[in-house]
Amino acid sequence: MDKQELYKVAYSAINHKMLRRFGEAGHVACALETTSGAIYTGICIDIPCSIGLCAEQSAIAEMLKMGETEIKRIVAVFEDGSIIPPCGRCREFIAQIDDNNDATFIVMPQMKEILLINFHI
Repeated sequence: MDKQELYKVAYSAINHKMLRRFGEAGHVACALETTSGAIYTGICIDIPCSIGLCAEQSAIAEMLKMGETEIKRIVAVFEDGSIIPPCGRCREFIAQIDDNNDATFIVMPQMKEILLINFHI
């Protein structure tokens, strides 16, 4: 799957919902492709107490549930269609799931890609 198709999968997973007391979910969605070629999606959950999940973490949980750990490519998309780079917490999460995830390509705005390893200090 190329990065444009992965973007479309992520964008189609957006399903914005308002939750009780000012929380919301689904306004950011993520799609990731594993090295086996499987695709997993996830959505964000933002709640006022700050215990929510990023869309990347949600997609990774789905991947782990299916027994996979190695991510080839990942993209997160906001409901307006813009690409959102993973936050530092997500970059660290990706890296700690599998040693090979240092080679994960992160789809960036204008459909450029960068290696996750470029984020490591």
